[in-house]
This record gives sequence, structure tokens and C-alpha cells, in this order.
Amino acid sequence: MKIKSIKLQYFRNHEKTEVEFAPHLNLLTGTNGSGKTNLIDAIHYLCMTRSFVASSDQYVAHHDEKYFMIEGDFEGEIRSSFKVGCSYSRGEGKKIFVNDSPLDRLSDLIGMIPVVVLSPEDQKLTSEGPAERRSFLDSMISQISPKYLRDLIKYRKIRKQRNKLLQEYHGPLSMLKTYLEPWDIQLAETGSAIIHKRAEVLEKFKEYLAIQYTSITGLNLKPSLKYESICRSFDSYEQIHSEFQDQLESNFEKEAEREQTIIGPHRDEVVFFLGDIELRNYGSQGQHRLFSMALKMAQLFYYSDQLDDLPIMLLDDVFGNLDQQKIDIITEALTKHSGQTFITSASERPFEKAMFEGVEQNAWYTVQNGAVSKKY
Repeated sequence: MKIKSIKLQYFRNHEKTEVEFAPHLNLLTGTNGSGKTNLIDAIHYLCMTRSFVASSDQYVAHHDEKYFMIEGDFEGEIRSSFKVGCSYSRGEGKKIFVNDSPLDRLSDLIGMIPVVVLSPEDQKLTSEGPAERRSFLDSMISQISPKYLRDLIKYRKIRKQRNKLLQEYHGPLSMLKTYLEPWDIQLAETGSAIIHKRAEVLEKFKEYLAIQYTSITGLNLKPSLKYESICRSFDSYEQIHSEFQDQLESNFEKEAEREQTIIGPHRDEVVFFLGDIELRNYGSQGQHRLFSMALKMAQLFYYSDQLDDLPIMLLDDVFGNLDQQKIDIITEALTKHSGQTFITSASERPFEKAMFEGVEQNAWYTVQNGAVSKKY
């Protein structure tokens, strides 16, 4: 999948910006705050309906403006040519358009344009709590499995309704159990499907992680991961479903006391290891940084093998703390990869002019105060 061009209006510090992109490597350099990240964040909006930087759409509109607009022209293997638009206005919210037709659900866009983002924020994946890793896992799988995304949305609705019942009911426990039964059936069915898919994907993904970590670091320390859920084994959906039902039964009184659902994939954990060391608790800052980079590079190559369309890769200011050898390893891997890549950097020093000058597949842009100009 490739984005050929983009138009921005009142998006962050881009008042009105239009850019045509190269089909392979796109480098954006400029001082901090010039608008480099904003440009690739706009691409992310057109792939995932949301920012990878801002926590809310309302903080994205340019200065005192009440709306923003993004339009992109894409081409791929499945869809030869199509347009995606995203508009937001305060009071009306966000809308997504494909070929000028509005999508009924924002989630319908997920997976249409696969994308991988590598940014300094990714260190949270290894250093912070389980919610960060669940979010990464859900986002990764949702782009390759529409069913998983549907199950995830359905599960969240079921859990919300079940929690509401647990919180508002004040009668005998025997009656609460009766009222919970239809929700328990749905929770176990949908939650088991989510757990089964997570286990299936992680079993394959850990091989890609090991390859990328070794490639980036050159170290013999083998990275690995462990998926922790309510089940002892993930061999089959039926087995997971049976254990899920047993756990709901045995934890009924505890859930009634706490007034919330405590059994299910919303409490899962993915534990990362380097050799025998648990990364979150014992890893150094450098190990966290390199491991998170390996995670995202693994995601890129996993997608490349799983999908008909190659993903778009977005790297936001990730080379600042790396030595030249590791920069060369990553840029070489991206150069050999056939997909489209965007790299932002405050410094021009790590990059060679020869990669871009006179090379039609690549382009180097400079960004200053929201204005984009092509350098090579």
C-alpha cells in the first residue's frame, strides 16, 4: 500500500499543505516543532482514524480553528486507486470518507491501509503496565483480522453492560447469577475467540521479534515473550472456552463483591524477556529502546508476510539516540523492504544524499513552520 499525495487543512501547524510522496523512502527533516511529525500523523489518521501523538481530536485543529481536514490518494494491490478523507469539527465530531462516501463506522477503515508506527513513545510497550501491551496487540491484530476487531468491539460492549449490572444490582446473589447468565454466555464466547487469536498471532510473531532484535543489536541475547491469560493452554478455542466458563463460575462471588468483571482478555498480559531476564523489571534503558524498535520492525515484516498489501511504515524521530551502525542497519532493512516508508529527523547527518538525489523511488523533504519543500 502506498500514499501518493496528501492535503492538509488546519491540521496542527499545517494551515494548508499539499505534498506528493515518493513510492519508497520519504525523508522529512527540519527543526523540532516544524511540522514533520504532524505530517506523518496525518497519514496515520487516514490509516487508523486517529492520531498516534494527540490524546484527543480536539487538540489537533490549527490554532483557534474549529475543524481540520485531511485527504489522501492511495494505491495498492487490492484497491488500485482510492481516496480517503478525514474531517473533524467541534460539535460534530469526526467523519471518515472513502472515495467521497462516508463510512458508517470508523472501524470499517481499520485494515484497509495497514500501517506501522515506530516512535520514542514505544518504550512504554516494554517499560509500563499491561494495558500498553494489550493496546499494541489489539491494534496489530485488528489490522490483519476484521473478525478480531469485531470481536473486540463486541466484547467491550458486553463487558460494559455486565459491569453495569454488577454495579447496580442490590438483591440476592442467586438472582444476580440468573441475570448474569446471558451476559456470561456472550462474554465467554467472544472473550475466548479473542484469547485464541492473540495466542495464535503471538506464537508466529515471536519468531519475527527474535530475528529483528538480533539484526538490530547483533547480540546473542535471545528475546522471547510469554502470553498470560486465564488459560493454562491455548491449543483450541473449545479448551479456552471451557476454562473461561469455569473461571466465571469460580469467581462469581468475587466479581459480585468488586462489582466488576475480573475474568477475561481485558486483564491479559504479554511478558517480554531477554534471555532469562524479564525486561520490564530488569532491563536497562537501552535494552528497552532496542526491544521496542525490534517489536515494530517485527510488526512490519510480519504484516508483509501476512497481507496482500505491504504496510506503510512511519518512523518518527527514532534515530537521535542510536549510534551510526544501528542507524545503518535499520535504514538498510527499510531500503531493501519494498513497502513505502516515512522517516522524520531533526538532523540531516545520519542520511546520505546519494540515497535520494536522482532516485525516483525516494524523496527528501524539508519542513519549516508547516511548509514542506522537496530537497531531492
